[in-house]
Amino acid sequence: MQPRAALLAFTILVNLSLGCNRAPDEPGARTATTTLPAQPSAPSAAAPSAHAGPATIGASHVLVMHRGSERVPPTVTRTREEARTRVEEVLRRARAGQDFAALAREFSDEPGAASSAGSLGTFARGAMVPPFEQAAFALGVGQISDIVETPFGFHVIKRTQ
Repeated sequence: MQPRAALLAFTILVNLSLGCNRAPDEPGARTATTTLPAQPSAPSAAAPSAHAGPATIGASHVLVMHRGSERVPPTVTRTREEARTRVEEVLRRARAGQDFAALAREFSDEPGAASSAGSLGTFARGAMVPPFEQAAFALGVGQISDIVETPFGFHVIKRTQ
């Protein structure tokens, strides 16, 4: 992935996490700064790490929103149940080996999914909402998550790095 595309994908997810769901060129858009929220100080040598595994990973996702989702655009009118059915179809097709990028382009409600193909680039712990982070960091490279629900809707995540 080109550095600019990775930065765009990362900015989109940070914007979603912080409640900024409009495209950068859309009127009234807010964008997040590139500064991540403050992290707790590093554990001392005597204290075991709270998180085993890598500090950063790469992932792609498909986000299916519904009327009750946070920051849902007015174009999304589906119910929670309809969104759940839609994301179940995404998961079934992803696990059957269909191209994840194509699924993201077809199904994702994430702003920019058509151009990013769902790629989030790489991100560190603390950059995503907790349910998303926990699921993404629990995956091995190439693995696809179960359905993950966040305030923004339903996600299917594929770890890429």
